[in-house]
Parts: sequence; structure tokens; C-alpha cells
Amino acid sequence: MRIAGTAQLQAPPEVVYDSLQDGRVLAATIPGVQTLEQVDDNHYKLSIVAGVASIKGTYDGEVVLSQQNRPQSFVMTASGSGAPGTVKADVTVHLEECDGGTVLRYDADAVVGGMVGGVGQRMITGVAKKMAGVFFNGIDGVIANGIPEPTGDTVAVEAAPTARTDDAGAPQT
Repeated sequence: MRIAGTAQLQAPPEVVYDSLQDGRVLAATIPGVQTLEQVDDNHYKLSIVAGVASIKGTYDGEVVLSQQNRPQSFVMTASGSGAPGTVKADVTVHLEECDGGTVLRYDADAVVGGMVGGVGQRMITGVAKKMAGVFFNGIDGVIANGIPEPTGDTVAVEAAPTARTDDAGAPQT
């Protein structure tokens, strides 16, 4: 199944690119994320609650960022499985400067299996595009206002054992 779309973000491509690579930003903006653990610089494990129609559940999986060409493009490979089924997607992301902001274009090739796969491509596509819109609006908000303080519904990123952070959780070099 192919899903493509665009989003207009207010920040320049360099800022958007860096935000899309930051596990703390991803944890604050991915709809339904329960946990997000950074395994290494470009690899995350996550648990997410998602659903299509009446088929909802928790998916455990991973996200790997590759083919990085800062600040123009990268590929995100996501996979997960849970009681409702399985999902695997390769998402190519392109960023272009436009009027001081960024036009983000994404093109995803996804394979959905199990009960959730039986719902139908049209419904899955609609839910995926809605989730993408929520995610990109969240990215815009985090860039403008910073990462929100964790609430009972938000789980902070667990750093990889080799990652070093300061008292505020920012990476140290």
C-alpha cells in the first residue's frame, strides 16, 4: 500500500531535519506513543497504541533512520507487531525550503497484515494520513514552543546505555 503526502512547516529545513532525528521530539509528537527507547543514533524501539475502525491495540516495534542527506532527505523504516496485526513501512522524506519554512514530502510503501490489514486500504490510508497530520502539527509546535513537560500520557525517551546526557536530558558531546 502506498501513502504519500505533504506538510508545510514553519521552520527552515535544517531545523525540521534535526527535529525529525531527535528521539525526545519524536516521543512528544508521534500519536499514541507509549515508550520510545533510543538504541543508537539512528535506531529506536517503541511501543505505540493505534487502531483502525474497531481494531485497536498496542504495537511493539522499531524505527531505523537511513540514507540521511541533511537537510534534504532521509528514509525511515518502521516495523511493528501486536495483537491486531503487523505493520512494515519504508518512508522516504524530502524537505525543501519554501518562503522561510519547509515543505515536507513523504512517500511511504507499507505492508499491513493480520486483522488490521483486513480493514481495507482506503480506511487504513485515511487513518495514516490523519496520524501524519497530527504528527507534523506536533513537530511544528515543538519547534516553536519546545518539548512539552511530560504528563501522565507522555513517556520520555529512555536513552541508550552509551548515550550521555546533561541534567536536562540533552545529549552531551
